Amino acid sequence: MVSKPRVALGMLVLAVLAGGMIALLVSLEADAFWVKTLPIAVMVGGAVFAQSLGLFTKAPKD
Repeated sequence: MVSKPRVALGMLVLAVLAGGMIALLVSLEADAFWVKTLPIAVMVGGAVFAQSLGLFTKAPKD
């Protein structure tokens, strides 16, 4: 069983990073394609990276 707070915290960090990327891209006046695509890629890539590190597969402590 995976620790739900660990997953929630990890996804919150990825959402904050994606929000920051959106703000950066809007301030740089990037095209709509990049504003839509890059934050999703950051969230998916970050989740895959965290999963590969074993962050989401560790059992919670009792």
